[in-house]
Amino acid sequence: MLTLFDRDARQNRRSFLKIGGSAAIAAGGLSLSDLAALRARAETIPGVLTGKSVIFLFLHGGPSQFETFDPKMGMPDRIRSATGELATSIPGVTFGGSFPGLAARADRLNIVRSFVPGDANHDLKPLVGRDSFGSNLGSVYSRVAGANDPRTGMPTNVVLFPRAVDSSTRPVTTSFGRFNATGPLSAAHAPFDPSQGDGAGSMSLAFPRERLDDRRALLASLDGLARRLDHDRTLEGVDGMWDQACRLLSGGLAEAFDLEREDPRLVARYDTAPLVRPDAIDKKWNNHKNYADNAKSLGKLLLLARRLCERGCGFVTVTTNFVWDMHADQNNATMEEGMRYMGPPLDHALSAFIDDLHARGLDEKILLVACGEMGRSPRINGQGGRDHWGNLGPLLLTGGGLPAGQVIGLSNRDGSAPQSQAVTPRHLIATIMHTLFDVSQLRLVPSLPREFSQTMIGWEPIPGLFA
Repeated sequence: MLTLFDRDARQNRRSFLKIGGSAAIAAGGLSLSDLAALRARAETIPGVLTGKSVIFLFLHGGPSQFETFDPKMGMPDRIRSATGELATSIPGVTFGGSFPGLAARADRLNIVRSFVPGDANHDLKPLVGRDSFGSNLGSVYSRVAGANDPRTGMPTNVVLFPRAVDSSTRPVTTSFGRFNATGPLSAAHAPFDPSQGDGAGSMSLAFPRERLDDRRALLASLDGLARRLDHDRTLEGVDGMWDQACRLLSGGLAEAFDLEREDPRLVARYDTAPLVRPDAIDKKWNNHKNYADNAKSLGKLLLLARRLCERGCGFVTVTTNFVWDMHADQNNATMEEGMRYMGPPLDHALSAFIDDLHARGLDEKILLVACGEMGRSPRINGQGGRDHWGNLGPLLLTGGGLPAGQVIGLSNRDGSAPQSQAVTPRHLIATIMHTLFDVSQLRLVPSLPREFSQTMIGWEPIPGLFA
């Protein structure tokens, strides 16, 4: 008999499901009845899902618009980009000097230069915030699509932190908000976090009641269970749907989360670890470990995100912790030094991702969004850093079947505010919703809270993006 357990508030293990005979069965939000129910739901609301996925790369801390995609080199020193500029594949358009790979691929990007995050607070907007009604945007997708893909068993909403690919990295920063927030939605639709959990016995698996929260169990215990299914006669006679569920969990999920199943040459192309050695990062900055973790994990996180989307995940949040807050104070490096730590990994990882997306023909199916919670001040401070700035910030989109090679909007002369129509978080959220759904059908989704089914569908996507 296979027992799945979680822990109660007193940290006591309690068995909640036992597999054998006619017992009810569920794991990580996927139950036998759910397999049929998820299929039925798709049939009752035809066409609500577009079949596309979104990867939201959250650049936590607030990246600078100047040193990324709007360098303003005609302005005086201390306003213009501290890293210079590079010509791009779009005539007349330049990027900051840290991004040669993205500059060469600018014709596959959409860069927004009039994005207004709205305030200068450290939080998780626009991914989780007021405009998402307190929920991770992926939870909205999960509520409509179901917590697991009915074909593969893949969780439809996943969050990837550095520990998902490198156990030596630091735990996620939670000081500024919860990536797994669900707002008015059920906790069953919280993002699945494969970086949590400890190992468990092969026939006693530590899967929480609502979510699959143990990556090592996926890669070891369930993998062993798959082999046993071919030989263990005690499971004979169990409903065929249970056998299907076990094989979905033990095969597809374990394979999807295991980068060792990927071509090593492709893993090497994504890998950002060699670009910034930990011993080359100045230890006077308190965030030096975060800089190192970013380099160690970013490329592999994006590769893992692509693998998950291929296998049925509709929304993947990727973040490498709190690394873009470049004040040049005791915690954070100067703009010039900080971009040496942060620019090459981001440029390399996104370039590898873009090439991989197009090589696989997934550029129509997967949209990647990259931004932070704010931008940076139009003047470099006396210590060589830039301070918080909510009135302008960088925003990049690629894939998703969108027209590409566009620079949308204009900033004013000193990069402090939009000169053209402001692009707001609501525009970005609407763009994501239109990518994932036929929004006109969201009203028909049973019990979807009014905030999502009525309010969000009235928001307009980024102006000019689809032109």
